[in-house]
Amino acid sequence: MVVAETEGQLLSLVVPVYNEADNILPLLESVRSEVESPHETLLVYDFEEDTTLPPARQFSEQYPPLRLVHNTIGRGVLNALKAGISEASGDVIVVTMADLSDDITHIDEMARRVRGGAGLVAASRYMRGGGQVGGPPMKTLLSRMAGLSLRWLTRIGTHDATNNFKAYSHELVEDIEIESRSGFELGLEMATKAHLGGYRIEEIPTTWHDRTAGESRFQVVKWLPSYLRWYLTCVAGTWSGRARRARKERYGRL
Repeated sequence: MVVAETEGQLLSLVVPVYNEADNILPLLESVRSEVESPHETLLVYDFEEDTTLPPARQFSEQYPPLRLVHNTIGRGVLNALKAGISEASGDVIVVTMADLSDDITHIDEMARRVRGGAGLVAASRYMRGGGQVGGPPMKTLLSRMAGLSLRWLTRIGTHDATNNFKAYSHELVEDIEIESRSGFELGLEMATKAHLGGYRIEEIPTTWHDRTAGESRFQVVKWLPSYLRWYLTCVAGTWSGRARRARKERYGRL
């Protein structure tokens, strides 16, 4: 259900898609029924033959908040995310996946926290109350180790910095130049830059479920160096005092 829009407030959901014909209608039905904030849903696709498009276009006839965005930056999930974020109209932008792995019921709370002053709100698998069901064991192990160790080393504000299911303030998105070069590293880059820029980071527990239809495009070995880049940037920036200085400048206190 879409409730009456509050002036100046719109939630933008950015969803990259790649042949998600089996998943897209359940996802859109879930968004329509669970997200009560005034919102738009941006499905970002690379090519016209994508199997996601026919059912999505049919659904859009009864669901005007749905927008189909053609990614013209270059193929791949990173460019789709960049294209979607650049097209988003909302004061809050939430990135979520089309494979039903993310818990849509958290989106309203994530938006509320951003509007309450957070620059970034992460849905966290690794904080108390969070969890993960399925997924490749090596990917899970590396993600958990990265998230928990980064929290311990930098006090970044989330136990799950690598998760892409995040909400961002419009201010943060405008303030950050995206430099990621591959895959899903964008979530870690945004968390790193929010932390080093002094923005408040919050988290809520979530349970992630592995996809039951379609094929994952996550390539853990190929993308590991990119993740390591942002991990080390976050640690180095924190230990140099950059995050502390930025936080004091932004909020007037440590």
